[in-house]
Amino acid sequence: MKNHIRVERARMRITQEELAARVQVSRQAINAIEAGKYNLSTMLALKIAQVFGTTVDALFELEPSDWKP
Repeated sequence: MKNHIRVERARMRITQEELAARVQVSRQAINAIEAGKYNLSTMLALKIAQVFGTTVDALFELEPSDWKP
């Protein structure tokens, strides 16, 4: 799954640590999400979208490989 969290963080000028504190996860979790190595919960995706004032659909995209069994 592709995401635009790093771009949104840069736009808002917040660090991984600041975002992590706002959504109540570790900085390492934010790093893993940005790297595409962590499948986050719907709740966490909604919290992140709310911090950025956007929608989950605007932050995350399925890639063709996500459809393979």
